[in-house]
Amino acid sequence: MSKPANPRPQAAENAVAPSVQILTIGEDRDGQRLDNFLFNTLKGVPKTHVYRLLRTGQVRINGKRCKPDTRIAAGDLLRLPPVRVPEARDPGQAPERLLQEVPSWIVFEDRHYLVFNKPCGIAAHGGSGVSFGAIELLRQARPEEAFELVHRLDRDTSGVLVFAKRRPALTQLQAEIRENRTRKRYLALLAGRLPKDRMHVDAALAKNVLQGGERMVTVDDEGKPSRSTFKVLERLRDATLVEVIIETGRTHQIRVHAQHLGHPLLGDDKYGDNDANRAAKKFGLKRLFLHAAEFGFRVGDPERDYVFHAPLAAELEAALANWPRD
Repeated sequence: MSKPANPRPQAAENAVAPSVQILTIGEDRDGQRLDNFLFNTLKGVPKTHVYRLLRTGQVRINGKRCKPDTRIAAGDLLRLPPVRVPEARDPGQAPERLLQEVPSWIVFEDRHYLVFNKPCGIAAHGGSGVSFGAIELLRQARPEEAFELVHRLDRDTSGVLVFAKRRPALTQLQAEIRENRTRKRYLALLAGRLPKDRMHVDAALAKNVLQGGERMVTVDDEGKPSRSTFKVLERLRDATLVEVIIETGRTHQIRVHAQHLGHPLLGDDKYGDNDANRAAKKFGLKRLFLHAAEFGFRVGDPERDYVFHAPLAAELEAALANWPRD
């Protein structure tokens, strides 16, 4: 007897399945890559083991052998062999006070997408010592609905964060992101005064892990192509408010490109200038001044333009108001 696939499968049994399982693929998973479906279904099972199951033909679709990049379709019958699934860890339960704030973060919602103006200090998702992030908060606040995180935003960066409510909406937008066809606009406050009104940075970036395990990103010719444009909005005393348009979405891209210009972001304790950060605190800036102000793209059939905006965080507005002008 077949059994429907769970939209967010949970490893409830936490043991070796007693026999082969036959799962029926639901419409919400139509078009998903098989390996990604298995990673989600077999949470905690090493990816190497999942790929071994595929390579040896133990996973089959409609009785046929399949490859990791096979696209599953609604109604497909998926054969899974007995697999030991580790104990599933529930995400940390967020405090009720924080859950009550979630509705105030929503800046847009339709039947395809929900968009947060994410506060600084909230991670996009849990993990690496973080009990819960924005996606876990949203799922706890609205447990009767299914949400998937479309992209990521640094914990210390505020602004537009997009969630998908339907599988096609997720895959279409992620395809646009991979092809760099989205429009992303940020607001940032840089140390010092930018010499030109517009500065373009085309500098490849590479991830590095330091001895203590901290992840850093550096400009490196062997890294991934990365492009950012900095446009001056206002010159303040020893600081420059800029609009940043990114053509690529690399980890810490704006922060490292600003450092590369010699004008790091104010409030940045990883790539910034300590003296400039201390001076900025006099005007009330106690966090990274980086805000994802706009995210735009075109998807759908027929195609539709989406443009999401997130107002500048109140604490950043206050710092700008306090900052002296020459």
